[in-house]
Amino acid sequence: VYLETYGCQMNVSDTEIAWAILQKSGYARTKELAEADVVLLVTCSVREKAEQAIWNRLQHLKALKARRPQARAPLRIGILGCMAERLKEEILHREKLVDVVAGPDAYRDLPRLLAVAESGQQAANVLLSLDETYADILPVQTSAGGTTAFVSIMRGCDNMCSYCIVPFTRGRERSRPIASILQEVRMLSDQGVKEVTLLGQNVNSFRDLSEVQFQSVAAPGLSRGFSTVYKAKQGGLRFSHLLDQVSRIDPEMRIRFTSPHPKDFPDEASVLQLIQERHNICKQLHLPAQSGSTRVLEAMRRGYTREAYLELVHHVRDSIPGVSLSSDFITGFCGETEEDHQQTVSLLREVRYNIGFLFAYSMRQKTRAHHRLQDDVPADVKKRRLEELIATFREEAARANAALVGQAQLVLVEGPSKRSASELCGRNDGNIKVIFPDAELEDAAECGAPGRAQPGDYVMVKVTSASSQTLRGVPLCRTTLSRAAASH
Repeated sequence: VYLETYGCQMNVSDTEIAWAILQKSGYARTKELAEADVVLLVTCSVREKAEQAIWNRLQHLKALKARRPQARAPLRIGILGCMAERLKEEILHREKLVDVVAGPDAYRDLPRLLAVAESGQQAANVLLSLDETYADILPVQTSAGGTTAFVSIMRGCDNMCSYCIVPFTRGRERSRPIASILQEVRMLSDQGVKEVTLLGQNVNSFRDLSEVQFQSVAAPGLSRGFSTVYKAKQGGLRFSHLLDQVSRIDPEMRIRFTSPHPKDFPDEASVLQLIQERHNICKQLHLPAQSGSTRVLEAMRRGYTREAYLELVHHVRDSIPGVSLSSDFITGFCGETEEDHQQTVSLLREVRYNIGFLFAYSMRQKTRAHHRLQDDVPADVKKRRLEELIATFREEAARANAALVGQAQLVLVEGPSKRSASELCGRNDGNIKVIFPDAELEDAAECGAPGRAQPGDYVMVKVTSASSQTLRGVPLCRTTLSRAAASH
């Protein structure tokens, strides 16, 4: 089997789950497309561009299928994930390119679907589940170098933002039992993984209802000035409990999480307190804003105003000094005026994010926007606004990063830099890429002999220059996460 992943980090995690299931059924994995008997594409539906990439890829695979020698079994092609969920009929019928279609909750059924396909029939399962979390399947980690890993803690989303296809392709929100998450994180720690990112569409609304005694816990309040389309949910162990437990497993393992929703950082903010207190929880938060205009936020059904969002940002910065912030923005949403756009530009200036993900809006079927709103911002206007947002973001990120010049940053080494074999690349606590020369280094603990840093090592780097995307610096010494925290 040959697996190819498109889209978000959830899809990276899903690829590992699908592979774990197939491995148990006797499949071997290949990195060479030519060797494959089965090609599976784990797909994304969030934007039109992501789907177009898959259709193009299928044309390429169709040619590969046609050229396959008669002596070999026919090549089988499968579409997995969000696009399978959204476009099942179209995928099965368009030129009969695809043999297997499996939605995000149907990966356990892959061995059966592939067996059906082997008999020459098309096979599909896109049933969404209310309880599938793949809790008992330990994903087979495939990330580069094995220094970092993603751990999926929940699936689906209940927020129903008007632009978003996710609730329709990934179903309702459900959380994986804490015990199963801790088991996976312990296993990763034993394998020497140094950084784990807890993943979910909406991580901070996590609630584990797997044991009876968890079910009577009261629902927490929302952040001030925030609302939801669904009723407050009673019961369950919450995200702060999970974060507390995960961060205790290995003091030398960094913990990150994504993607939270701004509404789920209530005022008592135990999550913010944990980030501030624990040296191994990264001082970095993803706070997706989507727009800087209250009018557009209302049309998007985000459940907050510009003012409430900014109040939260100030609260976060007061609670976690030196926090690094990242965000998502959509430009050209239905009815967005030039004034709305300028408000987003000014939000980017005011908050000064370190990392940003910015996109032009593309209408998705099934969403509330598709039923109720007009996609009325012309493509050329979307393009210009996107370019303006990106330019503003880069300018501000360059300023934010320039403030780090002269400081020492703790960097987790990921491997050689893409551009030069004589340099190493890693990320600091704020998730910003740091590049530095690969040189002999002293060990801060003075117990190790001088040597070169390896992937998975922590290195203190003094920042000498910065751009909007990266920091460059000179390495000072190898160290450990605990030691760096103690000396800070």
